[in-house]
Amino acid sequence: MLTRISAVVVLMTAVLTGTAAAVPPPPPNPSDAEISASRAEADAKASRVGELTGRLTQAESRLQELFDDLSYKRELANKARVDLETAISEAEAARKAASAARVEADAASAAVEESRRQLDEFAAASYAQGTTVGSFSAYIGAKSPEDLLARAQMLEAVSASSLNRLDQVTRDQGTAANLDSAARAALKNAEVKQAAADEAKKVAEQAQQAAVDAHSAQSAATQELQGDKDAVERELAAARGEVSGLEAQRRQYDQWSEAKRLEDEENARRAAAAAVAPAPQAPAPRPAAAAPAPSGNRVQTVINRALAQRGVIYAWGGGNYYGPTYGVRDGGVADSYGDYRKIGFDCSGLMMYAFAGAGVYLPHYSGYQYNSGRKVPLSQMAPGDMIFWGPGGGTHVALYLGGGMMVEAPHSGAVVRISPVRYGGIMPYVTRML
Repeated sequence: MLTRISAVVVLMTAVLTGTAAAVPPPPPNPSDAEISASRAEADAKASRVGELTGRLTQAESRLQELFDDLSYKRELANKARVDLETAISEAEAARKAASAARVEADAASAAVEESRRQLDEFAAASYAQGTTVGSFSAYIGAKSPEDLLARAQMLEAVSASSLNRLDQVTRDQGTAANLDSAARAALKNAEVKQAAADEAKKVAEQAQQAAVDAHSAQSAATQELQGDKDAVERELAAARGEVSGLEAQRRQYDQWSEAKRLEDEENARRAAAAAVAPAPQAPAPRPAAAAPAPSGNRVQTVINRALAQRGVIYAWGGGNYYGPTYGVRDGGVADSYGDYRKIGFDCSGLMMYAFAGAGVYLPHYSGYQYNSGRKVPLSQMAPGDMIFWGPGGGTHVALYLGGGMMVEAPHSGAVVRISPVRYGGIMPYVTRML
């Protein structure tokens, strides 16, 4: 009898051993050192991304300052061009006036000379007829009684109308000479103004070109920084992926280890039961795993929708409740970037899309969005709050993520991205919709 029981135990042990052999082999089990090293590398990449993000924010701030300066210099150059056109017109008018005055003065001088010639001819004719009138030159410069007599005779001989005409043309000559002098003075002044305006135009255009060069250089430096940041972000994503992979392997191993422990305990229990029972009992069913509890809320939905658009191109006027759209023309910077040909988001368009996921439908203007919800002091902002810049919130809007970070559609030429919160020009309140 004892021998038969021993045989049953041996048989059950063989059966249980066969069951245990069905357990799959253990998955890879990375060491704590490997996981720690991977985490350290990811942390270093994250720190580098943070550093580059800070530098990029400063570079973009400087780029905006240079763009504002460029806009100012452009307007100064426009002013200089207008002033030069006005000065050229004034100089041209002065030249015409001087030319007309010169013609008038020449005509007046010619009339005086003609009157003198006629009087001289009259005096010569009188002399030829045997009078004692003498020449007109003697009349003009009488210095003796004889000359004075000749002058008196001339006064009697020359008609009053001829003398009046001589006086009038002489006065006209003086007036014309004065006009000529004034016109030449005006022309000189106009030419001085034109030269000054031309010099001002050159200076303004040089200043504009210097501003363009500075903006271009800063833009290139900013793009280089953005490229560095993008590269490190890719490295960070890879490092985090490696950490996640190692941690997932550890979790799988732990689950396998726990399952193996339970299996061993079950086998041991069965073996013990088989020692006192002629037949093995069917193993008890394992309890079904509980379904995972639902996660997330409306705020997280909004954040997730915004984050899902990272990398989407900025397009001024782009975005609605359903996703990115074509941008629109602005007649300026956005047009120079071709935003109207791009499908993307601007800052308020991104907020429209993000909050639509939670059933909140915002207007497509940051100034209106600023007044769409509850005002909360900046010091109390929480994830899901909208942050605003500029008077009335009308310059820019972003979504706060927590930890001093935000997601935004920043400006033409950029993409939707995560950035540190910028406090320059920020509004003292955030808007809370949920």
